[in-house]
Amino acid sequence: MKFADIGLSDELLRAIDESGYNEATPIQAGVIPSVLMMRDIIGIAQTGTGKTASFVLPMIDILAHGRARALMPRSLILAPTRELAAQVAENFEKYGKYHKLSMALLIGGVQMGDQVKALEKGVDVLIATPGRLMDLFERGKILLTGCNLLVIDEADRMLDMGFIPDIENICTKLPATRQTLLFSATMPAPIKRLADKFLSNPKTIEVARPASRNENIEQFIVKTSERSKRDTLRGMIEAEDLHTAIIFCNRKTTVRELAKSLQRYGYKAGEIQGDMDQSSRTAELDRFKAGTINILVASDVAARGLDVKGVSHVFNFDAPWHPDDYVHRIGRTGRAGAQGRAFTLVTPADDEAVDNIQKLTGYKIPVHGGGAAAETAQPVAAVEEGEPRRARSSRGGRGRNAAKAESGSSRAAAVAEEPSAKTDKAPSRSAAAPEAKLQEERKPRGDRKPAPSRRNDDQDGPDDGWNGPMPGFLSVGFGS
Repeated sequence: MKFADIGLSDELLRAIDESGYNEATPIQAGVIPSVLMMRDIIGIAQTGTGKTASFVLPMIDILAHGRARALMPRSLILAPTRELAAQVAENFEKYGKYHKLSMALLIGGVQMGDQVKALEKGVDVLIATPGRLMDLFERGKILLTGCNLLVIDEADRMLDMGFIPDIENICTKLPATRQTLLFSATMPAPIKRLADKFLSNPKTIEVARPASRNENIEQFIVKTSERSKRDTLRGMIEAEDLHTAIIFCNRKTTVRELAKSLQRYGYKAGEIQGDMDQSSRTAELDRFKAGTINILVASDVAARGLDVKGVSHVFNFDAPWHPDDYVHRIGRTGRAGAQGRAFTLVTPADDEAVDNIQKLTGYKIPVHGGGAAAETAQPVAAVEEGEPRRARSSRGGRGRNAAKAESGSSRAAAVAEEPSAKTDKAPSRSAAAPEAKLQEERKPRGDRKPAPSRRNDDQDGPDDGWNGPMPGFLSVGFGS
């Protein structure tokens, strides 16, 4: 369906056309007309389907009628992470440039004073993470009684991060008679209860089976060991025709160490994780989007909502603890009809996690092997026997001098080059120890996985405690 046939205003159609679009995606074609008819909506769609525009576009036309009042936003969009909230703000700026609307972005990690000043002027749309919104509300800096349109985006992610009590609290502070739009990739029981409680006769629009396989993404398992993960990853990067890639890790410390390791090996790599202040995270994303770096090492703080065009590869350096996270991680590639490739590095300790992923998606992920895969399946074996390490190409941001310097070096030299490599090695043992005992000791400690608490160390808290500069989108007048 063409956007011109959905009933949007001429100003909005002009902005859409200038952005290079004319055909609506299935979720957009299903949601936009119903939103314009003031229906409550439950939208179930995978990441990369154009979900954000499905509520941003009709909201702009709805908000074009009416005026903002001080401290009284007319609409509210709740997003689970700062990156997703900033992306929604970008969409409003892009599509609303011919409308005289204003917005404020309320997220942690930036100065609260600047956000309060924006609110005092009155805004048409408020885009916020639940923690910062509740903080400002409890300080008496914002009123929600004039908010007649609410969007809850990535509701299942809100559930994972423990934000559902905050969402329920926020809903009680909005007018009872309002329009509510809820979007989620999956519909677990707590989200269904939330919808039943706060939505009025909603229309459910589902464009794909939850967590079903994205046919545009080739998925592979790469078997390795805990000791060999970094070698395996570098071998995969060199074997693939990599343009831009996101590498996901389960812990912030792993993100930091892996990014530094890749940089030492000459790759143009950056990082994004929860310990970075917002200005640093924004700057790193801008470098990635601009092509200054082409590999971004990330924790799950970036897994949902991060929309970067042209990501050719996703690597799961760590198998995700929760199967839903796998779906959202690999969804950073294969977007908007493009083709992508996703590789998950798997150790024997990850068997249960892989089984859960395959049960959720209904897809048995093939093991990567043959051709280039055969070369990367055991990248450590040859070098541990003292054979020369093959020189790498400059593909994937590989530095020519680094490749030349490394050619002919042994694995021992590479490890000596990497101070953090000791974290990947097992403790030294007596050579006389029985082989069976050695094999048992080489396993990850008890094959234990961390408890699957979603309030992990990468979660944005109520305020996050950061007071860096505001990364744009504080208050934008679209018509200016």
